[in-house]
Amino acid sequence: MNNLILREKVIVLTKTFFGGVSMKDKIRVFFQPIKIGKVEIPNRFFMAPMALPVECDENGAFTDKSIEYYVQRAKGGTGLIITGANWVENEVEPHAPCIFPCPTTMPNLYEKKARELTERVHAFGSKIFCQLTAGLGRSAIPGFVPPDRLVAPSEIHNRWIPELTCRELKTEEVEKIVEKFGEAAEIVKKSGFDGIEVHAIHEGYLLDCFAMSFFNKRTDKYGGDLRGRLTFAIEIVKKIKEVCGEDFPVILRFSIKSYVKDYFKGALPGETFEEKGRDIEEALEAAKILQDAGYDAFDADAGTYDSWYWAHPPMYFEKGIYLPLAKRLKEVAKVPVMVAGRMDDIEKSAQALIDGIIDMVGLGRPLLADPEFVNKVRTNQIDQIRPCLGCHDGCFGRVLEGGQGSCTVNPECGREIAVGIKKADSRKKVVVVGGGPAGMEAARVSALRGYDVILFEASDKLGGALLAASAPDFKEDERNLIAWYEGQLKKLGVDIRLNTKADKATIDAIKPDIIYVAEGSRPIVPSVDGIEKAVLAQDVLLGKVEAKDNVAVIGGGLVGCELALHLAKQGKKVTIVEALHDILSSGIKPPPMNEWMLRDLLAFYKVEIKTGRSLSSVTDEGAVVTGENGTETIPCEQVIIAVGYKPERSLYDELKYDYAYVYNLGDSKEVRNIRGAIWDAYEVARSL
Repeated sequence: MNNLILREKVIVLTKTFFGGVSMKDKIRVFFQPIKIGKVEIPNRFFMAPMALPVECDENGAFTDKSIEYYVQRAKGGTGLIITGANWVENEVEPHAPCIFPCPTTMPNLYEKKARELTERVHAFGSKIFCQLTAGLGRSAIPGFVPPDRLVAPSEIHNRWIPELTCRELKTEEVEKIVEKFGEAAEIVKKSGFDGIEVHAIHEGYLLDCFAMSFFNKRTDKYGGDLRGRLTFAIEIVKKIKEVCGEDFPVILRFSIKSYVKDYFKGALPGETFEEKGRDIEEALEAAKILQDAGYDAFDADAGTYDSWYWAHPPMYFEKGIYLPLAKRLKEVAKVPVMVAGRMDDIEKSAQALIDGIIDMVGLGRPLLADPEFVNKVRTNQIDQIRPCLGCHDGCFGRVLEGGQGSCTVNPECGREIAVGIKKADSRKKVVVVGGGPAGMEAARVSALRGYDVILFEASDKLGGALLAASAPDFKEDERNLIAWYEGQLKKLGVDIRLNTKADKATIDAIKPDIIYVAEGSRPIVPSVDGIEKAVLAQDVLLGKVEAKDNVAVIGGGLVGCELALHLAKQGKKVTIVEALHDILSSGIKPPPMNEWMLRDLLAFYKVEIKTGRSLSSVTDEGAVVTGENGTETIPCEQVIIAVGYKPERSLYDELKYDYAYVYNLGDSKEVRNIRGAIWDAYEVARSL
């Protein structure tokens, strides 16, 4: 059955199901098969390619750890797995070892490990494609490629370190990369993969830079007009088809619009600007050429590393951000259009399939957060799906710290072999003090181990610091995380005692075997004249205090900046005052894509930023601040304090010498972020 007939069948089915009946019927749209080339995919969900949680050995082969990571997503019901990038060569653009797998380094070893991967994925009925990359080009991250071996279509500065120059590739070097695609593709096919995704006319990587006139100034066959700039991509698909056969499917990772205002400058949704990269009309012309050349599907998105937040969308984006672009691509596409990018809104994704805007729904980070995502959709357990926060902290942030990519809310991601939760041999009594993320995670894991758990929370609801943090409209996934924990704890039978402040006497009366103290933190309040006239950021976020129309936010960390954005989007005049010489410099920095988008949004919404100034006093006229140039008054109706938090650990100090197993968790231990709270709680609770 061809894709057109399948699409018509889906539309007929879903028009019936979306006529007002249950969600269980509505979700059937996701579970119609589809073909990419001649390979049938059992459902409409695919795992978007992500390299960060994957590791390889010094021979370029997948490790057991990485195999298990992919297998768990197949077990979770994902119809198509697309691996992260695999190098095709290591000579033209040499790469540091143990970054990405490489079929051509040690083909026999690669095939042995890859065959184990594909066989195990196939056991669950899923298909798996291998992503092969043409190289990083000017987007090469320092450490991935030696600084003196950077390459690009034309001489240009590196994306990350402008002082480094990427040399222009010779014609014969590009041809060599094409040949290596053929060599790698043959090994990949022998290893049992069902197809290949070519990486990528996307994110400003090498192939993408060849496709754009902004980066490609060549005069040989790989430059010039659009068709010339696409020659590299055309030769790659033709070489793969020559080696593997016309029926072996090849997907192209394809960015529909670049959103580049200039080097290192991205454009926000709704912003008026001159596109310096690839605009939609050129993308549509490119798509016609590329599908005629032999590509069997488009894995479509937007952005480059100059507009990185488009390619790796933070929580500041709406759900389904690429759907308007995908709709345009479908106007010319004769092959399936596959789209990831905050597609974890089930209603929106289903509607996009019904309307024929897309043919497959991609899940990237949502599958890091919950590998059982697809099975939970299939069985109408959508409220059981653990949400991705769009924070990038566990996947990218952990890598920037020198660790392996994983997930903020799922410490098992990429570590499935190393960690896990097992039933305990005997029952124990566990007391958890505090219903923030650390307390909820400790309670969840303890209950999964089979323990009797009592959780004390002094307020009338669970969430802790997340309640304030999740208040802005762009924090719906944090609100969803609180709801998920509430559902899990109820399902697991945790005894939750709200409006109950635990003390030593209460805990001693229970005689617990294990105590987890997660009391949280309290705001730091500057000791300055008139501070009683100011209000706390958390009180504004929680709705205890109404924000005025003209406010000064004291503190330019993440809390202060997100509060400022939240208020500015409501039309309020906001000034951020930061003692350091730049905002977002204190505490744990958000990953680059989140930081850059937040900075751009603050500018877009005209938030005034004053750095290098400390609060001296609060008066009826506003905030009096002092900096290198003296003292000034920032006129405002309200001063909001967001200068940070300090741990609250008084109960832990009372208990710590009286029990063998008493642990301080979350902000009570050290003020960090959600990942720090969840990961510590998970590790301790799974081990006791």
